[in-house]
Order: sequence, then C-alpha cells, then structure tokens
Amino acid sequence: MNRALILVNITALIIGISYGLHGPILPLFAKNVIGATYSELGLIGLTNFIPYMFIPLFVGILLDRFNSGYLLALGAAINSASIYLLSIAQSVPEIMGFRIMTGVAHAFFWPPCQAIIATESTEKNRVKNISWFTMFFVIGFMVGPLLGTVFLEGLDITYRILFQITAFILATAIISALIISRKRVRTHHERLSFSSIKEMKRFPEVIILLIFCTSSFGIILTIYPAFLNDNGMGATDILLLYFVFGISRVVSLALVGKFAKYSSQTLIAATMAVSIGLAISVVADSIIGFAVSLILMGFGFSIFFPLTLEIILSKTRKEISGRLIGAYETVFGIGWAIGPIIGGPITQSFGDETPYLIFCVIGIGVTLFAIMSRKKLEPQRIQR
Repeated sequence: MNRALILVNITALIIGISYGLHGPILPLFAKNVIGATYSELGLIGLTNFIPYMFIPLFVGILLDRFNSGYLLALGAAINSASIYLLSIAQSVPEIMGFRIMTGVAHAFFWPPCQAIIATESTEKNRVKNISWFTMFFVIGFMVGPLLGTVFLEGLDITYRILFQITAFILATAIISALIISRKRVRTHHERLSFSSIKEMKRFPEVIILLIFCTSSFGIILTIYPAFLNDNGMGATDILLLYFVFGISRVVSLALVGKFAKYSSQTLIAATMAVSIGLAISVVADSIIGFAVSLILMGFGFSIFFPLTLEIILSKTRKEISGRLIGAYETVFGIGWAIGPIIGGPITQSFGDETPYLIFCVIGIGVTLFAIMSRKKLEPQRIQR
C-alpha cells in the first residue's frame, strides 16, 4: 500500500473516531438538553444530509480539476468548526444550521478520498483498497463511542465539552490531508459538466438498492439513538450498542474481498440483513435484542458501499471517475435525507416502532427486486 493510501486511511480513522464520539450522542443532546421532538430530530437529520444531495456533484467536478488533498483538508476544517459550534447551540434551529455545515463538509471528505483511492488503485485491488478505507473509518466510528463512554462516565464531562473535544480530534485530519496534497497534482482538466448525472442513470438497479440502504442508515444515525433511549437504554448503553454496530461493520468489511466474488448474492443478503435487523428492532426489549439488530444492519450497510461503488467504477472510464463518484455520493445524500424526513414525522404521529416496520416491508420488496436484477449487480471490466 503506497503512501497516499496510508494517509487516506489515517484520515478516515480520525474522522471516524470523531463521528463515533459525537454522532450517537447528538440526538440525546437535542432531545434531553434542547428539548427536541422526534419530528425535530428528523429535521436535524434532514438538514445534515440535504447538502449531500447536491454538494458531491460540485465536488466531483472539482476533483477532475483541482488537488484532491486540498479539497479533503477544506472538508476537515469545515467539519471541525461545525462540531465545535454544537457546543454552544441553544435551540433546534441552531443545531440545524450547524448540521448543514457538517453535511457540506462531509461532501468534501468521501468523494476526494474515493478519487484518491481510484487513482492509486488497479482494477485488481480497487475493491480491497476501498474496503480498507471504509474499514478504517468504521474502526474509528467503533472506537469513538468507547471514548465517549470514558469521557461521559469516567471524566463526568457534559455533552457540550464532548463536542469540543471531538472538534479538536477531527481537526488533526487537516494535517494528513495537507500531506496528501503535496504529492497530488492534476495532470488533466476535464471540462465542467454535469454529464455524471446521465452516467448514473445507467445504473438504476444500483440506485434503488442505494436509496433503500442509505435511507435506512439515515434513520439509524439520526433517530435510532433517541428510540433506544425511550426503550430504556441509557447514554452508556447506546454508546456500547454503537460499538457493537461498529464491530459488525469492521468484520464485514474485512471479508468484503471474498464477498466481491459473489457481488449480486452478497447485495441480496445485505438487503435481507437490513430488513431483518429493522424487524428485530420493532420487537426487541433488551440490550441483547438491539445488539442483534445492529449487528445485522451493520453487515448490510457496510457491504453495500464497496460493492456498489465497484460496480459503477468497473463500467466507467477512469478519466471521468471523479465526476461519477460525485454523482454516486449524491445518491447517498438523497437516501440519507429521505430516512430522517420520513422517519421523524412517522415516529411522532404513529409511534416509536412504526418507521422500522415500514422500512422492513420496503426492504423485503427491494430484496425481491435485487433477486430479479442479480445479473445487473455484477461488476464488468471494460477496456480503458
């Protein structure tokens, strides 16, 4: 593994730790300290993900024109500032405004890292390198809740101080991003274009699976912690559950190289795992039940990313991969926005378990669709 890939993985680890530190706690902070309702939690999640519906398209275009390391450093700086500002938030609208910043920053994290990996990889090792990158992020996301437990229980700090600590940890990612930038110079400049949107239309099966996966994931990231809290789980329990969630994701990503040989079958299994995990959440009444649910969903969410990205990149000319990565991440943003905007109001109106039941039923339908479309869910090598 070359230097650029090592630095990208280090950056992913740092950002993952920061997300794991504050992500599961933010809904509790908004609900218990600020007084947010479930509908407002959905809106907070929506504002976080709305920028990711559009900004990755522009970042994808920039990736074909500018140094990806600089774009990554910019994202880390914005992200650090947005999390620090959470420590002074006094209302739901303020949290929403700061989460918009986080959404913008996130668009300057994933696409540049993916572009670096795509450039530094061969077709033979691309899936493995993407999986390693994602795994480092998930390891960080797994370690983050444990650190959060130490800070909240061991050092008895407040949620606000936790956000400040998180911001300083994330800021260190600027250093690794700037080191990456020293070795990365654009050798060509693609014409500014939004043709990547048309390119993504060639993958309707992938888009449908991604929308289901990311919308479900959006609910788990934004509303599920508050759902767990209302079902008797304390802050420490929730952080431990997300640690288990992280373990499931890390193990899944470590095995993704083997799963890649059976891409369509693995994607079908992933949709089934997410659906079953959502169903278990509806009936679970203990930390063990919720842990089983998160383990299943952790497998499904983690497998989707490297396999679907490989399907798209394997059928795309390398010189336009930056723009297509931006379009691919925009699909992620759409799904992440759909989850909270649907899940919050449904929970508020019909009860805590309702969104998980609805998405479970949708997941069953998506699984059947994936079975019928399995031939189109396989990578295809093309001449470059």
